[in-house]
Amino acid sequence: MPGQHKAAILSQQGGPLSLGERPTPEPGPNDVLIQVKAVALNPCDHSQRDNNIPPVPIYPAIIGCDTAGLVAKLGSNVTTIPGPGSRVIAFASSFCQNGSPDHGSFQQYTLAPSEAVIPLPENLSFEEGAVFPLAVLTALTAWTTIGIPLDTRYNPADKQAVLIWGASSSVGTFAVQSAKTLGFTIYATASPKHHDLVKKLGAHAVFDYQTSDVVSQIVSAVKKDGAQLHTAHCVVDGALQPTLDILKETKGDTQAKVVHSALLPEGHPTLDNTQITFNFPSMDETVRSKHMHEVFNGWLRTGLQSGEVIPSPSIQIEGGGLGGVHAALDKLKGGVSGTKIVVPI
Repeated sequence: MPGQHKAAILSQQGGPLSLGERPTPEPGPNDVLIQVKAVALNPCDHSQRDNNIPPVPIYPAIIGCDTAGLVAKLGSNVTTIPGPGSRVIAFASSFCQNGSPDHGSFQQYTLAPSEAVIPLPENLSFEEGAVFPLAVLTALTAWTTIGIPLDTRYNPADKQAVLIWGASSSVGTFAVQSAKTLGFTIYATASPKHHDLVKKLGAHAVFDYQTSDVVSQIVSAVKKDGAQLHTAHCVVDGALQPTLDILKETKGDTQAKVVHSALLPEGHPTLDNTQITFNFPSMDETVRSKHMHEVFNGWLRTGLQSGEVIPSPSIQIEGGGLGGVHAALDKLKGGVSGTKIVVPI
């Protein structure tokens, strides 16, 4: 291992990310040191870069959290993954490590906690492997946030339904894949060009959110199917009001639960007997560590091994390596639809 490695360093709020060198860290007892081969980009990355949201406690900073690569060195307590040279997927976030720049993914070598590292199956490329970590964590945290354990298994006879608004986004596609595992009948919204993908991932019915009568279309479908719809995941902005309009007609006397992955605006709409919760993992380190183990070494590892979980959505590869991450983040900020930007390192 080198004593130094290249990194895309954020020196101050607003950027830019500039190429520099950092000392290569030694893994702590429960850490894995990873040689990064590909990173995927998320909206929170440009939000951190430009607006300090989520907060960046230490500058110069290393941001980014989605990575796939090779194990360079295992911490002394790590037994869950094969040794150096093995291919892995990792959630490598400095945000969850008090801003430690040894942990962000936008660098050649990064640390990740072992509970957030799993083997990358041989049939997937590094670029495909990089799409999973944050989107999977966000999608599965949504369920536990509203009290649905990840070992829930509804039967079709239970007719338990869920509405996923924004199902072709990165988080939305894993919301669909995980809802399928939980046994929900899935009603979803997406642009028409993404309907086939969302159905392939497990949705029962997909609706164009831009049609003027989308609310009544979904309500009619739920009633016709005799489904019990009192659970929803608003993956994207602008989804809360139409979601509540639907639940008003479908929830009956049951308390409805809505999890909201975009920031909840102040003074947001509400509905009687409906709990609306912002999607956020516990900041208690022990609770979060256990949850990550359940998400990554439980749901994702099992699903990849069985082939039930697949990379989604489609991948848009941007070049330039670490030096290209800043421009790739600008592309993401400008808006992409139904794709995930990945940068090979």
